Amino acid sequence: MQDFFQNVSRYPRYLISLSLGIFWFFFEQLKPFLKNPVTAIALVGFLVGGFALLYLTLEAMLGIN
Repeated sequence: MQDFFQNVSRYPRYLISLSLGIFWFFFEQLKPFLKNPVTAIALVGFLVGGFALLYLTLEAMLGIN
């Protein structure tokens, strides 16, 4: 039974490392766009717009006022 709990305790670390790896990959892919001011402003605008869309969609789906 102890092996079971040790195995289950590894899943949160796996989830954290997987999530950080995905964010690191996307950051490395988008880093060249940050060198040009025009593309950096567009990239920041897309990110803010994406988060706003996600926030408003979840707010409407969950019925939060």
